[in-house]
Amino acid sequence: MAIRVMLVDDQALLRTGFRMVLDAQPDMEVVAEAGDGAEALEVLRATAVDVVLMDVRMPRMDGLDATRRICGEDPRSREGGPKVLMLTTFDLDEYAFSALKAGASGFLLKDVPPEELLTAIRSVHSGDAVVAPSTTRRLIDTFVPLMPTGPGPTPADRAVERLTDREREVLLLVAQGLSNGEIAARLVLSEATVKTHVGRILTKLELRDRVQAVVLAYETGLVRAGGPK
Repeated sequence: MAIRVMLVDDQALLRTGFRMVLDAQPDMEVVAEAGDGAEALEVLRATAVDVVLMDVRMPRMDGLDATRRICGEDPRSREGGPKVLMLTTFDLDEYAFSALKAGASGFLLKDVPPEELLTAIRSVHSGDAVVAPSTTRRLIDTFVPLMPTGPGPTPADRAVERLTDREREVLLLVAQGLSNGEIAARLVLSEATVKTHVGRILTKLELRDRVQAVVLAYETGLVRAGGPK
């Protein structure tokens, strides 16, 4: 079955360009469009969608608020509901970071090459997340130091303490944006073993995907801006 994609952007011309690229793929189909977040929520109530390609800045309701509602308020978001892939530019990094915390499965630049866009959509649909080192590290390195920290250990800190040494090692590499294959090569493990470790990490930390694992690793101080702790 083709991946059902929804395009959410206030620029009709941009939506048209994305539609041409996606509809040309045998395994993808654009099933809906919306010009802002509010319209997207209305459309999603009546349309089955696998992946939402969401712009950040739009009138009425922006992509950040829409993502919070899709990934946080919709119970289907954890069980077969639509995954959100954000579109952003570096001058809007703070919005992208908040979107990742809200449950988005990744983000891309608007001028991303078509092949990278298609790969990202397929990855998100398969349950993975788009965490590219070239973008994620710069985004998080910039904004995590600005986030307030409270006194004493948080529930997230205590959850990280339950990880085994190997799981912490894998989490550190996930936080650096490495894929399962790259982590396997770095640790001299099979890719299947790495996938198992990642699954256990997500379960123990009660996270939905790798993107949230990256955010948690920085928020807990396991990884700090500029590199591991």
